[in-house]
Amino acid sequence: MKKSRVATVLLHAALVLGAAATLFPLFWMITASLMPTGEANSDPPPLLPSRVTFEHYGELFTRLNLGQAFFNSTLLATAVTLLSLFLNSMAGYAFAKLRFRGRGKIFGFLLAALVLPTQVAVLPLFLLLREMHLISSYWGVILPGMASIFGIFLVRQFALSIPDELLDAARIDGASEFRIYSEIVLPLCRPILVTLAIFTFLGTWNDFLWPLVVLTDQSRYTLPVALANLFGEHVQDTELMMAGSVLTVLPVLLLFLFLQRHYIQGLLMGGVKE
Repeated sequence: MKKSRVATVLLHAALVLGAAATLFPLFWMITASLMPTGEANSDPPPLLPSRVTFEHYGELFTRLNLGQAFFNSTLLATAVTLLSLFLNSMAGYAFAKLRFRGRGKIFGFLLAALVLPTQVAVLPLFLLLREMHLISSYWGVILPGMASIFGIFLVRQFALSIPDELLDAARIDGASEFRIYSEIVLPLCRPILVTLAIFTFLGTWNDFLWPLVVLTDQSRYTLPVALANLFGEHVQDTELMMAGSVLTVLPVLLLFLFLQRHYIQGLLMGGVKE
């Protein structure tokens, strides 16, 4: 019993230390953003601000116009997430429950494409969007993110757990496939859809490479791209950079904390064998 208690205490102590080490950079980023100009560059840098100030946040939204970048990121992440949930859920349901010719081969081909790095598709995708005259437009960011192989796989694995008898009973009652999808499948897939929504929103919000490539108009820059430009102009202004980082990280962190219960539930329930 004593050995078990000691092991439990040591385990919890290690977890607390690991959590503290993980959260400390985030904590200092927030406190540094509230410090007066130049205080974060002192040696050694202070842990807490000598005087709390929000002037750096005001400067981001007034002089540096980061509010437009915040709006762009919110618009794009929301649009990509909603469209991705709709398309990925339909495709995942089709691969899980509908019988059609070549279903297994098509799904296997999609899974094989997962091994390809994202950077490989940047050039052909850029050339395709240029021919469609979508460069430097919001649609140039939205269209490539509307569906993903990972999203289809995630929904498909979860949808396999839905009893076929339930769907067959709905078909006997005269329900169309779209009605079955919208009124039966979607409510049952809610945990995995929340998980997919978090993955998609975080990925789109934090994406730097693709918006940098496709968005040439500064008025359409997302937060990561706009913040990277600030580093070149205000590299010595640590407090301002930390305020910009907080503005980028805090919304998605709050979203994850708010939906973490559904996120964990979706991951635990998603591993279903065919």
